[in-house]
Amino acid sequence: MGYIKAVDVLPDELISEIQKYVDGQMLYIPRKCEEHSSWGEKSGIRARLEQRDNKIFDEYVSGKKIPDLSRKYYLSEKSIQRIIRKASPSENENHKEGK
Repeated sequence: MGYIKAVDVLPDELISEIQKYVDGQMLYIPRKCEEHSSWGEKSGIRARLEQRDNKIFDEYVSGKKIPDLSRKYYLSEKSIQRIIRKASPSENENHKEGK
């Protein structure tokens, strides 16, 4: 992330006020909440991980063992267990019933 010079975008009065708190230091100003993207949203990684987790869960429900899933997806057995636990009980029932 680059930075811009305050003197190029802020009025002198505001710069003077900010200098009372952080004179000469770098200051991060966060985005407005409505403009903030959640992690992985822009790159698509969040969606890909969700798809992967759904596949893992489907395979588990179909009878695959946790150690086999761990080797297949290069994840620890604890991570596989976490992914399986993450699914809500209603989702577990839907998968078992084939919905």
